[in-house]
Amino acid sequence: MTLAEVRGQMLRRKPITEVEEDVRPDERLAKRLGLWQLTAIGVGGIIGAGIFALAGSVANQTTGPAVLLSFLVAGIASAAAALCYAEFAGMVPKAGSAYTYGYVSLGEIVGWFIGWDLLLEYIAVAAVVAIGVSGYFGFLLDQIGITLPQWMLGAPGTGDGNVVDVFAVLFCLGSAWVLTRGIRSVGRFEMVTVGIKVALVVLIIVLGVFHIDSANYSPYFPYGTGAVMTGAATVFFAVFGYDAMSTAAEESVDGKKHLPKAIIYSLAIAMVLYVLATLVLTGMQKYTEINPKSGFSSAFEAVGMPGIANIIAVGAIVGIITVVLTFMLGVTRVWYSMSRDGLLPEWFAKTHPVRKVPTRVTWIVGVASAVLAGLLPINTVAELTNIGILSAFVVVCVAVLVFRYTRPEVPRTFRIPLMPVIPIIGVVFSVWLMLSLQAATWVRFAAWLVLGLIVYFGYSRFHSKLQQPGPVAPSGGPIAQ
Repeated sequence: MTLAEVRGQMLRRKPITEVEEDVRPDERLAKRLGLWQLTAIGVGGIIGAGIFALAGSVANQTTGPAVLLSFLVAGIASAAAALCYAEFAGMVPKAGSAYTYGYVSLGEIVGWFIGWDLLLEYIAVAAVVAIGVSGYFGFLLDQIGITLPQWMLGAPGTGDGNVVDVFAVLFCLGSAWVLTRGIRSVGRFEMVTVGIKVALVVLIIVLGVFHIDSANYSPYFPYGTGAVMTGAATVFFAVFGYDAMSTAAEESVDGKKHLPKAIIYSLAIAMVLYVLATLVLTGMQKYTEINPKSGFSSAFEAVGMPGIANIIAVGAIVGIITVVLTFMLGVTRVWYSMSRDGLLPEWFAKTHPVRKVPTRVTWIVGVASAVLAGLLPINTVAELTNIGILSAFVVVCVAVLVFRYTRPEVPRTFRIPLMPVIPIIGVVFSVWLMLSLQAATWVRFAAWLVLGLIVYFGYSRFHSKLQQPGPVAPSGGPIAQ
């Protein structure tokens, strides 16, 4: 095979006109999700460990009271990318999210890299969030007088005698089980639990505002102003749950109409709650005294409200579980989509004959996330997730810009305002945040991408559904002879 033929394989694009009816019955997903169920999944993916676990950890160890600014910076970058996702979602309501968007606009190799990237990142996000749930679960058990063996309370290196985070492992496996029950059950579960979670955050804000001590905001930048960007890069995974929600596009009853709205609604709701909650947390307690694993519970306990602290712990457990569920949903749909396209073995694309969900990949993801959650500390896994999602954001922002000018005739139910300013802002902020991450994170990311290259050139390009006999053009069809 010549270099030109290999290049043609790498640049071929998935036709945007491809419809779901072409999907084999045993690989088809059920349409069950409406606008508010999609929004609930988005909010469920955004609000969780970011408020209940990572906000306290970053405030205590990285930024101090300026954690509020870290969330705002992350939110701005996320908002620009969210608008890009919304435009694509209105054009391509297909499973796969950023993977599919990159495939139809920039070519197979770009789509492959983003899909391969998201497989690791979403699994890691689920693991991070499960660790956050475990922290609150441990706090709650302490409050009711239950003492467990130290070896089962955390990953190695996170405490004296810690061997494995047993509760984080169980939360990952339990979430996988829920996902195998069917998308209608997942949508109902998300609606209920997200309602509980939002009510809990509002309760925290309303009660906590009366215990704010302005002295706790000083010094506002104890670790320097540069720490705000480091903090933003760390908490970024807490503001992109809509990305995982968009992977469920094919399970929406009207994806072109509902997905853009659900993306915007979910991010707007989450950012308002994040800003108010972090303002309350750092005002209630000095940043040096905030518990990195259960910040709000410890803050309310410190001001003499242990009953509220216990309620928060229970609510946090319920609320954070929805994030694990959302990102597991995301990774299984990306994996399913890549397998259906032939870039990974089709065995993974098979759906349950009754529930119409990809149960095979769901259990694989559940076990993989359980291993990460049980054996790695939260900050290590959090940074690993962020570099991958930020790279996906860069691709989506570039893709929507390219597609607007190369395929202007494609119908769009949502159009980004201020084109091309918004996509450029998304690219600049995302790259800036990526550069704030540690060198070790870049090394892990590069190693995963190199492994992806090996898989693509060894398997994927030969098994792609766009593979044609003879030379292949970038459009996916044979080159005219």
